[in-house]
Amino acid sequence: MEGDSLFVLTAEELANEWKNEGFNVERDVFVVETSDGRLVGSEEFYNESGHYKLKADGCVHPEFRGLGIGSSLLEKMTERAQAELKLAAPNVRVFIQSLINNKDEAGHNLLKNNGYSLVRYFWRMEIKLQETPPAINLPSGIELRPFIKDEHAVAVWQADDEAFRDHWGSHDRTFQEWSHAKFGNPNFDPTLWMIAWDGNEIAGFSQNRFRKGIGWIGTIAVRRPWRGKGLGIALMHHTFGEFYKRGTAIIGLGVDSANLTGATRLYERAGMYVAGEFSLYEKELRMGES
Repeated sequence: MEGDSLFVLTAEELANEWKNEGFNVERDVFVVETSDGRLVGSEEFYNESGHYKLKADGCVHPEFRGLGIGSSLLEKMTERAQAELKLAAPNVRVFIQSLINNKDEAGHNLLKNNGYSLVRYFWRMEIKLQETPPAINLPSGIELRPFIKDEHAVAVWQADDEAFRDHWGSHDRTFQEWSHAKFGNPNFDPTLWMIAWDGNEIAGFSQNRFRKGIGWIGTIAVRRPWRGKGLGIALMHHTFGEFYKRGTAIIGLGVDSANLTGATRLYERAGMYVAGEFSLYEKELRMGES
């Protein structure tokens, strides 16, 4: 399946993914080789949450498409998922998801032919700064403070989990899971994390990093009590400014196109545009209450 280069993991990022608790390379990675040992296809299986939210992520070399390799790999994903769902709570709905570039017609057909249904669209948005971003205007009582990992990590994790409960498909993560994803990322840079405080409470944050030559907004959110006060756009402008000072004019992020918190409107207001669209497919493996 075709992809967007910015959404393809680097070797270092993939290595960190494979260090997730419960992931077993020998059990969860499937590869297809030619008789002379050339790798022409692969698929990875991930338990995203509670053994019920599962993910398949793979590709087939362009020269070997149309030979049934993709379908064979997806069959292996289903087999692997059937074993995993036995560990899920008895009344929980179990499903497996796969994300593809919306321009990938062969990928659409492959997933549909293997029992997957389109459920959601996601966007990659970006901005190319032509000049220094506008000065930020923080709401009254809000201040930005440097992120100190040992002192602030737990509070940011709690704020992160709470802020994203409004988002489709979200689930709470343990501090260990969250820490591994954030601090284990090879591009983690604490000086690019913008944390907005209201006294001793976190009002919002923008967790950023450099990735593949551009600035990347990994996670940005404002907690409910502080929404609608201009904090979101202030965090965007401050983030833009930090990247611009460091010599980066192109900044990107990924977002659910149907985000209920109005994030896409905020990003457009900040000057970002849709640079790529992705389709999320899902295959139900077991019906349940949720």
